[in-house]
Amino acid sequence: MLPYLFTSQRLGFRGWTDADIPLMAAISGDAEVMRFFPAVATPQQTHDFVRRMQQMQAEKGYCYYAVDRLEDGAFIGFIGLFWQEYDAAFTPCTDVGWRLAKEHWNKGYATEGAIRCLQHAHDTLQLPVIYATAPAINLPSIHVMQKAGMQHHTDFIHPRLANDERLRHCVAYISKQ
Repeated sequence: MLPYLFTSQRLGFRGWTDADIPLMAAISGDAEVMRFFPAVATPQQTHDFVRRMQQMQAEKGYCYYAVDRLEDGAFIGFIGLFWQEYDAAFTPCTDVGWRLAKEHWNKGYATEGAIRCLQHAHDTLQLPVIYATAPAINLPSIHVMQKAGMQHHTDFIHPRLANDERLRHCVAYISKQ
């Protein structure tokens, strides 16, 4: 088992390995998991995502971390921090985000992980402001943001989703140190 960068009560947060790629590809290839995205991710897109996470971890000291359940070491998806540079009033910024395999939904993992990542961002990385965004129809993620103590910041049209009528209307939440 890899050493964890940090843990929460039930979760371990770590860097990515090649062994994670097929596991994450299965999660990102699941239409139900990706219902608030324009499309499922291909295996190659997931491979490229993992490489971007490894590079971001090396350059910035954070990324969307690979997350394991501590009780048995099972990989459940990602929760972490990401540097965003798309065109919005609050960018560039660091955001907190998550994507978990559906068998790990409704167990409090996303909220627990988001809270722990916000603590890590503010206390360890000394990042004063963290955002989270989601399409306005993604009520489960918005609920996680609220349960993690984040406050509504703004509504906006996401430039990467501008041509998708279903997903383009987004919300941004904020956590301040």
